[in-house]
Amino acid sequence: MAVGKLKPLIVECKRQYDNCLYTSTSLFEYVKFLRCIRITTVVLPLVLGSPAGWSVLNAYEDKGIRLFTAACAFIAGLVPSIMSALKFDESLDRCRTLANEFANLKDRFRQAAEITAHKGVAELEKEFSQLREQMEALRKNGVAIPNRFFRRAQKKVNAGDYSFDVDAEAIEKAEAAK
Repeated sequence: MAVGKLKPLIVECKRQYDNCLYTSTSLFEYVKFLRCIRITTVVLPLVLGSPAGWSVLNAYEDKGIRLFTAACAFIAGLVPSIMSALKFDESLDRCRTLANEFANLKDRFRQAAEITAHKGVAELEKEFSQLREQMEALRKNGVAIPNRFFRRAQKKVNAGDYSFDVDAEAIEKAEAAK
């Protein structure tokens, strides 16, 4: 009976490996996007603050130029306030941490399927249970990732970005043995 439970556990470990792979990759893609926003929101006020504080532009009587400098000053002051109110840096850090945690969990599920499974059903069940608890804890802190980042992750995974040479060699050897 124990042997009959081993294969479904291995399959489930591999399923959770895939789950963690797509989740971590989606989060890493989302973190890249958030970092770009962060850089933009740091640089934008600096860039807009320059014309807003430039006395040459303030000396002009043209209403368009005065409006432009006022808008620059307004946006330069508003952007940091918005980012602070949204706790953007905390959100970015949380996404980065979750991405790393899911990547680690992905490797642990793979190791459970490939290594712990050889120790028997009891060991694999124990390991799988611990990993599932960790996954559930991570999901409680989850972030709603926009679908476009999941689609980017799918493309990266399907393109082989997360395939290892050792896995490709094993597949080639298995196909050659057929």
